Amino acid sequence: MTPEDIPSTQPIFAAIVNFFTEDNWHYAQLEKQSTLRLAFKGKNDQYDCYAQALESQQQFIFYCLCPIKIPKSKRRAVGEFLSRANYGIIIGNFELNFDDGEIRYKTSTAVKNHLLDSDTIKQLVYTNVKMMDEYLPGIIAVTKGGVSPADAIHDLP
Repeated sequence: MTPEDIPSTQPIFAAIVNFFTEDNWHYAQLEKQSTLRLAFKGKNDQYDCYAQALESQQQFIFYCLCPIKIPKSKRRAVGEFLSRANYGIIIGNFELNFDDGEIRYKTSTAVKNHLLDSDTIKQLVYTNVKMMDEYLPGIIAVTKGGVSPADAIHDLP
């Protein structure tokens, strides 16, 4: 898929496809959606990611999913850890689905006049995956190591 294959009514999605093609990411488009599924290999694990164009709302959203699901018994503690992590973060935020234990990191931006440049995409994408990879050891420490949320945040490099 190339930006030329995308209808001109989808300029945000075309910009996303162009960025990931030029940056040599492997991706697949979700069926009937302006969303790409991608994978990123960090220093701590590999992550499933999603890049989504919301043309009518003029928005770009990028998600990185945590590779582990949080068991119900640990969701409150991990929720506290993520809240501590979110405090002070400028670009993006962690989200925890308390129903199924999924954690994701979200970065997004409003896109003026449907014009999304590659520098903006790059900043949002790489900030996103870096944050997930940086905080994964703390998530694991709280989930599997019995470390308190406050100690896990303090122990991060």
